[in-house]
Order: sequence, then C-alpha cells, then structure tokens
Amino acid sequence: MAQIRIDSLRKDFGAFTAVQSSSFTIEDGEFFMLLGPSGCGKTTTLRMMAGLEMPSAGQIYIDGEEVGRKPASQRDIAFVFQMFALYPHMNVRKNISYPLISQGMGRKAARAKVEEVSRILGIEDILDRPVGGLSGGDRQRVALGRAIVREPKAFFMDEPLGALDAEFREHMAEELRALHDRMGATTVYVTHDQLEAMQMGDKIVVMNHGVVEQFGVPQEIYDWPATLFVAKFIGSPPMNFLSFEGRVAPGDALVTLGSVEMAIPQLREGFAGEMVLGVRPEHVRLDDGSDYRAVVRAVEYLGTTQIITLEAEHGEVKARISSRDPVRVDQTTGLAFNERTLTLFDAGTGRALRSAVNEEVLRHG
Repeated sequence: MAQIRIDSLRKDFGAFTAVQSSSFTIEDGEFFMLLGPSGCGKTTTLRMMAGLEMPSAGQIYIDGEEVGRKPASQRDIAFVFQMFALYPHMNVRKNISYPLISQGMGRKAARAKVEEVSRILGIEDILDRPVGGLSGGDRQRVALGRAIVREPKAFFMDEPLGALDAEFREHMAEELRALHDRMGATTVYVTHDQLEAMQMGDKIVVMNHGVVEQFGVPQEIYDWPATLFVAKFIGSPPMNFLSFEGRVAPGDALVTLGSVEMAIPQLREGFAGEMVLGVRPEHVRLDDGSDYRAVVRAVEYLGTTQIITLEAEHGEVKARISSRDPVRVDQTTGLAFNERTLTLFDAGTGRALRSAVNEEVLRHG
C-alpha cells in the first residue's frame, strides 16, 4: 500500500476550471473521503489520481513516485465504479480472475487467489453463477473482488454504493469499512453523502466549485468548519447561522447580538463588518433565564429527540433537544448556546475567524 500526495493539482476543460490548485496528503492505509455536491470536482480529482484524466497542472505522487503523466495501467491502482462494470458474459469466478489472467498469472495460482478473495467477501457460494442474475449487493462484492485480487498500491472508488437502496447501502458501507480495516489498504472514496463520509472516513476533503474547502478528520470538520459552506454541508440539520454587524479584536471572547452579549472562544484575529455566528442544533438549549429571545415556529418529533425551529432576531435557529422537554408552537423562550462550540465567520468571504480552539484545525485546510 502507499502514501498518495497531491500538490497544486488543477484541471481545465477549455475555459472551465473543474479543479483549482488542490493539495492534500493521503497517508498509507487511510480510508480517505472526497466529499462534496455534484459538480464540485471530486470525481475529476479521483480520475486524475487514477490516470483516467491528465492534470492541467500540479503533481500526483503515489508511494513517492510522481505519476501525473503516467497512464492508469502504470500506476498500480484498482478502480471501483458506481455501476459495477462487470463482464456480463462471464461468471463471478472469471470476472474476479480476469485481471490476474490478463497479467499472465497461471490459472492454478489465479484460482487460489480468487478463492481467497471470495472468502474475504463472503461470496464463495456464487463463484460459478452468472453475474446477470445477482443482486446489486452481490454484484458490488464481485466488483470489489476484482479490484482486491490484484493487491494494488491503492483502491479508488467512485460512489460504489450509489446504485444500492438506502438500507442495503448502509449495510454495505459497514462491510466496506470492515474490509478496509482487515486489509490495511489505502482507499480513496468519492461520495456526495456526508453521512457516508462521516461514518467511513479516517480523513475527509470537502470540495466545492473545484476548491478544497477543508481537510481533516470527521470530528474536526464537524466541530470546527473552516468555511460557511462546510458548516452548511455537514450536519443534519446543518449549523445555525445568526447574521449581525459588529467588530471584534484579537483576544475578544464576547460578541454583541442586538443588546445581548454572548461568549465565544477567544479570537486570534480581529474583524469589523458583517459576521455570522454559527452553532450546531445540539448545542442550543431553551433557557427562560436567557435574555436572547426567540419564538417557537415548529416542533419535529424524532423519538428520543425533537428538532425545534425558532425565529430569533438574527435568523432562524434549530435546536435538537430531548423529546421529554415540553415545547409548544408560538411559545416565546430564551436561547442559550454552548460557548465552547461557537464559530464566528466573515460573512463576505465565508471564512471562519481563527480562535484559540480551532486555530490548529484551520491550519489543516
């Protein structure tokens, strides 16, 4: 397996720039997620790493070797596609063994290798069945088997679970992560599903409009988003945003919303102008003792919790609280926030202002 390093990677399609100067490192053995909405550049980035697209600029290093101009066949990687890409005229055994046979491995050795991989994937009982009659989950296992059997330096996966229904997709995500842990493989996985990325990934790159918005471990990205886009994209419901005009100085630990002062993590930088105060729904509580007031507009019951939508002076706020707490529509209440979890953003650039808590996190981006 191998470390993968991307340095100032760029891809232009005529006048359109799909990927803009991306840089990040995937450590040996990591399960690495490329996350973002459709059209953000994540699949183009993966295809350049795999050699299916040539970069317009920048370097790609696999196991210390610069491979940016090498074809896919010379990069020692395996690619798993969303639509399986199996050979319909072959049975499962022949599909999995095809890469080995095409590379000149003897049939006896290839057969032993296929049987070893089939045991790992739990598909020994379907090896002699045609692929056309298999379920979506079994076909995806066969596609994984064909990639695994070669023992490449890295596995690249482009939304491999996207064609499965929601329930089976969650099950396969667990299986795929467990398979990765057993093999210790370097895996790069493209998805638009933030829950899938948070569930499976060791590290996540969040992309938008061809730009890397943030790079880090899932908890850092969730707790300390580097930009407004990341804060909106990660989380369900997403982070709340309260917009206001103000001024902060380095060392400040308070902001003023209307006539109410609120504590924030101590800032490392100053700013004056339109700002956005961000807070996750689970860090909002209803507190009649608070001077910051809001009106309950909706209550969504979710079993053990409920999502409360409130109208405040500076924007809509959602709170995730216990379903045992009594709340009614049109009720006026005070709001209190967990000050250690707040993030302050520059409304113009969307960038998070550095604080004592998140300064190290933002350095990853």
